[in-house]
Amino acid sequence: MKRLALADCFDPDGERFGIPTFPWRCAPDDYATRRQLRGQGLRPGGQEVAAQILRPRRRREPLTAYLYRIDLARPVRPMTAGMWRAHEAMMRARRWCPECERDAGYVVPTSLGMCVTCAYPEEQRAA
Repeated sequence: MKRLALADCFDPDGERFGIPTFPWRCAPDDYATRRQLRGQGLRPGGQEVAAQILRPRRRREPLTAYLYRIDLARPVRPMTAGMWRAHEAMMRARRWCPECERDAGYVVPTSLGMCVTCAYPEEQRAA
């Protein structure tokens, strides 16, 4: 793939890439990414991608972030009681230590597969 320069990423009419394209950090204020919309309490709400941001990188394809129009975004749906129950059950399962069969009080690290107390018992006795 041909390497893009920052100036090649500016295509506000969408002639080159098919949709309006802007360089990294240069998008107009009326567009936002999914994460930015979520920070404002909004969601795309079924709208198509309205624009994109490209960030050129050396030796690899550019990073792409898709943008949505803020004026067409809808409010985030509130969590229902059933969704909260499911979320609590999921978090309870992530806190459960299979070694000592107790609630660790925190999410058990997947790298250890057990709570820190069970993974390093000798360090716990010294403290």
